[in-house]
Amino acid sequence: MVREGTKILTVDEFRQFSDTKQTMNVFPTQTTEDGSLTFFSSEFNEAFHSKFGAKKEAYITYIQGCQLLEKAKTQPSLKIIDICYGLGYNTAEALTSIWSINPNCQIEIIALEIDERVPLQAIDNKLWKYWPQKIINLLTKLAIHKNTHTDNLQAQLFIEDARVTIQKLAALNFQADAIFLDPFSPPKCPQLWTVEFLNLVAKCLNPKGIIATYSCSAAIRKALQLAGLHLGENKSVGRRAPGTIASFASQNFIPLSLVAREHLNTRAAIPYRDPNLNDSAPIIIQRRENEQKASTLETTSKWKKRWFSGGVLF
Repeated sequence: MVREGTKILTVDEFRQFSDTKQTMNVFPTQTTEDGSLTFFSSEFNEAFHSKFGAKKEAYITYIQGCQLLEKAKTQPSLKIIDICYGLGYNTAEALTSIWSINPNCQIEIIALEIDERVPLQAIDNKLWKYWPQKIINLLTKLAIHKNTHTDNLQAQLFIEDARVTIQKLAALNFQADAIFLDPFSPPKCPQLWTVEFLNLVAKCLNPKGIIATYSCSAAIRKALQLAGLHLGENKSVGRRAPGTIASFASQNFIPLSLVAREHLNTRAAIPYRDPNLNDSAPIIIQRRENEQKASTLETTSKWKKRWFSGGVLF
């Protein structure tokens, strides 16, 4: 059974709830190299995590990337936005890591997810078994009821287009200490990597907060720059190049390499645009391709010839 305060859900009760929502076994399960499991999305033709380690990626890319352990040592409270909550791994790792450093830390989490079947199937497949039972209970309640509140946690799960939710948060002047930017890759899900979306994400970041992502795309880095953020390299899991961290403050970041900085002056850095925050992926992609064709910036092929000789160099 799953216990949440005075409420207890038996396995049969959860299955009845889950069957009603048609969530069971929608996403094929894959084992990653650190032994943790993830799902595969046929819609995006991508796994939800790196094949080199789903749990490892959550910790290295997002917890370390946002410097949450350091923040937990000095701050009595932390606010987090988890964009593309998915299976809930990033939130699970954040709660576990922060409370291991500061058990009394007050945490507020806003989780954005468009498909409620993902966290619900994570419950059914027992994918949260890598974390303490306390965390499993909290994530279970969040997945089913879309919110959970305890003495030191306030969490909400918004099931809708993240472009809608981020506008609400920006209007409320929500200020996060850490933002996990974890959509599917830009070519597959450009809606959540546009100049307009990332500008609103930046508005939800406090002056010393950090945005962390696995992406090293020049287009994404340029969009973050246009939002007024400083960029640095983020540790990545199983990827050829480092991810990205961004902040308004001059953080103790590993700076982008010269080759990466020059990449931001090529056509590859022309960002995705979604002026009204409601366009489809094909429209957003076509808009960028049209802008690239009309651009006088250096081509990516010329940039590669200047920098590369037999492998990716970052």
